[in-house]
Amino acid sequence: MGKLESYRDLEVWKVSMPLAQGVYQATEVMPKHEIYGLTSQIHRASVSVRANIAEGYGRNHRKEYLHFLGIADGSLKESEILLLLANNLNYINDIAELMSMCESAGRLLNRLRQSLKGGG
Repeated sequence: MGKLESYRDLEVWKVSMPLAQGVYQATEVMPKHEIYGLTSQIHRASVSVRANIAEGYGRNHRKEYLHFLGIADGSLKESEILLLLANNLNYINDIAELMSMCESAGRLLNRLRQSLKGGG
């Protein structure tokens, strides 16, 4: 792999876009009374994954970058639990593909974090 020109070259950033888009599409069927509750929270968490990857990349120090990648990982876990809750409440019927995307993004995020820590 060549030198990264931007956070947009990171594989984890690339795979997190379809996740956020999928979350937005899946939540279109959620009850209107959840628009400012669960729906909004799922949206924010899924977008936060990508945003924190980008923000961390723009930081001057590796420690700061790792901090933001940790936040991205937390947002990813938050997205998973909120998707599970929405599914358990029968607000979203099929979350298998979204959960698979979360798992893929999580693996890539973990690899990136390990490589920055010097372990990969």
